[in-house]
Amino acid sequence: MLKDDIRSVQSHYPQVFFACHTRHEWARSSGQRLSSTDSGILAHLDRDRPAAPSVLARHLGVGRPTLSAALRRLEELGFVSRERDPANRRRLQVRLTERGVAAMQASSVLETDRLARVLRRLRPEERRRAVDGLSLLARSAREVMERDRERRGRW
Repeated sequence: MLKDDIRSVQSHYPQVFFACHTRHEWARSSGQRLSSTDSGILAHLDRDRPAAPSVLARHLGVGRPTLSAALRRLEELGFVSRERDPANRRRLQVRLTERGVAAMQASSVLETDRLARVLRRLRPEERRRAVDGLSLLARSAREVMERDRERRGRW
């Protein structure tokens, strides 16, 4: 029943957050302090799957020029790479670099070592189910945010 699922997520998610959240306000990444915007951008990027800046800007609710400036700074720091889309050379693609992965983890609200300790307590098949479930929730959350933004006409 949906009501029971809502109550379960509302109960379980805060327990995970409380057990794993970072105990400090600013994380250092290669000597650079990342703004919350920078951290948010890094959290929405992937090493393997490229993201289109226009889609990312729309999802984050920021203007393209604002995102472009942030991506330029993150590229200068070595956290992201920007390349032309091989299928359409007019479009850019953005990916996290290895250094960007480390910066994202260092600035995450979930502390890497604490989260690793939590995940290690699960059997491999349980861990996979937990991560897959969280991925599904995140995907659905992104879709709801996108639809809400479309209804409000905010791009």
